[in-house]
Amino acid sequence: MSSQSNLCSMSADVLSVSLLVSLCLFQTEAMKGALKDLNLNIVEMTDENATLDGGDVLFTGREFFVGLSKRTNQRGAEILADAFKDYAVSTVPVLEGLHLKTFCSMGGPGLIVIGSSDPAQKTLKIMQQMSDHRYDKLTVPDDLAANCVYMNLPNKGHVLMHCTPEQYPESAKVFEKLKDHMLIPVSNLEKVKVDGALTCCSILINKKANN
Repeated sequence: MSSQSNLCSMSADVLSVSLLVSLCLFQTEAMKGALKDLNLNIVEMTDENATLDGGDVLFTGREFFVGLSKRTNQRGAEILADAFKDYAVSTVPVLEGLHLKTFCSMGGPGLIVIGSSDPAQKTLKIMQQMSDHRYDKLTVPDDLAANCVYMNLPNKGHVLMHCTPEQYPESAKVFEKLKDHMLIPVSNLEKVKVDGALTCCSILINKKANN
């Protein structure tokens, strides 16, 4: 490859990174604006040594589990604990996968949906040992299928969005055991190409309807 071709390639890479950074900054400011409109408190993490990925934060309704992964470190978990002083915050190692919620999420009150791989099961065991609460578990054959979105909606009750049977047929059969849930299969075929999951595209806010 000629030096001119190398230069063009490098310029394209720099432009791609620049556009990505600009997009992230735009998304951050847009989200801050939306949260302010809802009168929610915003805590900004300013420590440059701290990293915290939302995909590593599992809130059970009682406590937080924070996965220590390539995207989240101990300092990030400490800042989360300082922001939520009323809840216990425990850290767990992410032995494989991108982050904690790659292979687990909440499927309902007190119910953890977990993948069946050895790393996922080992992480769940650590979580159980760290907690004073006894959680129920729903084990699905596919780790990626364990990433789902639970909502308790007015007039709907327990609602669970999960990956489609076309993606994970055996895991979909396990979700069908949740007879008291409204199940909504959602395709994740495109998002998974960039390591995206259902929880990555969701921000759940507990807000009472206006009277």
